[in-house]
Amino acid sequence: MARRADRAEGLTGMGRTMLVFRLAIADVRRHRAQAVMLLLAVTVATATLSLGLSLGGATEALYQQTRAATAGPDVVVLTPSTGPAVTSALASLAQDPEVIAHNGPYRLVYATLTARGSTSRVVVHGAAETPGAVNRPLVTSGHWVRSGGAVLERGFATALGVRVGGHVTISGRTFPVVGIAVTAATSIYPWAQQIGPGGGPSDPSGLAWLTRSDARALASQELPVTLALDLKLRDPAATQAFIDTHDVSVIRVNFHAWQFMAQQDAVMLRTTQPILVIGGWLLSFLAITGVAALAAGRAAEQTRRAGLLKAVGATPGLIAAVLLTEYLVLALLADALGLTVARLAEPALVSPTASRIGSVVGPSGATIAATTALAVAVAVLSALLPTPLLLGLRLTARRPGRAVLQGCSTAATLIAVTALPTYDAQPRKGYGLGSSTLPSLQVGQDRRLLLVVAILVIALATVNTITLTWTTAMEARASMAMARTLGATPGQISAGLSTAQLLPALPGAIAGIPVGIVLYSLNGKINTLPFSWVLAAVLATLLATVALTALPARLAARRPVAQTLSAETA
Repeated sequence: MARRADRAEGLTGMGRTMLVFRLAIADVRRHRAQAVMLLLAVTVATATLSLGLSLGGATEALYQQTRAATAGPDVVVLTPSTGPAVTSALASLAQDPEVIAHNGPYRLVYATLTARGSTSRVVVHGAAETPGAVNRPLVTSGHWVRSGGAVLERGFATALGVRVGGHVTISGRTFPVVGIAVTAATSIYPWAQQIGPGGGPSDPSGLAWLTRSDARALASQELPVTLALDLKLRDPAATQAFIDTHDVSVIRVNFHAWQFMAQQDAVMLRTTQPILVIGGWLLSFLAITGVAALAAGRAAEQTRRAGLLKAVGATPGLIAAVLLTEYLVLALLADALGLTVARLAEPALVSPTASRIGSVVGPSGATIAATTALAVAVAVLSALLPTPLLLGLRLTARRPGRAVLQGCSTAATLIAVTALPTYDAQPRKGYGLGSSTLPSLQVGQDRRLLLVVAILVIALATVNTITLTWTTAMEARASMAMARTLGATPGQISAGLSTAQLLPALPGAIAGIPVGIVLYSLNGKINTLPFSWVLAAVLATLLATVALTALPARLAARRPVAQTLSAETA
């Protein structure tokens, strides 16, 4: 034995490293279930967090790519006024030395559009049949406008479910859809109006293009009209300086810089990002909780393993390094998988409307660093919690650490569960008119994301509850066996184990509701849920906890008393 100790202590640095990796790999093979759980939990958490952190500049990247492909203007000038003064003011802006190209003035006609049973507001642009140097919409399907035909903006067409070859009715006139296009001269659907009729506030609206003559004929129906002028500046970064130096107070006018339109695009994701970021942290916490619970179940085995390693000369540092390496390798692999999932899912999330073209660059360096730090934290906590904190745990009622884990797991679940009904309780405004209102793209995307996050949180919380019950039962085998010898039935034993999980779940469930509402209210004043719904959610969570703990508790309670006691005294 002394010779083995000498050989272990005499290993080179490379040799010790190889030994650590070999022992870690062997441990992973022996405990595949724990390895898979850690891998899946960290993958889900890092993917969700990565998506939340990556959305910040993604919409601007898509706008810039669309702007480059469509010769988007630097400034759009809009005025609801008419007459010689307006014509003169717009001509003066177009001839400014800082302007190198322009498009228009052209008409924006405010109308209604009906297609496939849905009716929506629409702003119709009177367009040249041959676009100029500024504002050249990119046709993604069909061809550009021609007399008697309409081209629909792609995001609007997607919401309507209309394709090339279909027909739309605009304020009583029916047009065949000859093309689908994208543009950077307006914000994404449904914010095509830019300003409302008469210069007032804008309403959700789609965008369509007609020839100038068709737009003029449409305007003759006494529909509201705005004049627009697209400007290309010598210095696109100096748009605000250009706007500030032009006093056109003689007419009512609005300036929309390209920076404003890029920022407006990001409004669609204003609530999406907090959902993903908070959801990512909740999932991360649940990942740590679940892996810590599994590690607690292995505490006795790890103790025996540590004794064997010490017997052949391993130092305490080497033993700790083996366990840490096991978790660290799995966590870093999961981080890479999570970042890959985020990269694949980001295009669909960042552009819920089809109004923009281009591709996203994926998670930034800062995002990769943040998710990697999260994965390392999960690995370190998972490796260190079992020995110092969880090895001596017995029943949950006597172990405040595990009770806190169960309570916090339940609270995290309630936070996710209440997010969706709280979101649904807020007042919403659709994009269409009357009974044929088109659904809000932002509401639809946020609702789907909340549902996915809630499902993931519930799934991990379910696994954690079952795992905590089983590990508690395994560690309390001797205590349960002694209770059986004193007359307790298997049913009473299993009920006691379920109660041990239910007690910390109760305050967690009660605390999860207000914490979820507070997190949601960070975006502004909200409508709260009825008390009856809150009570039902708490009761349903507690009943689910009892149901989930019933099976593992029952299986553990049915173990023969003699077998248990003989194993414990062996």
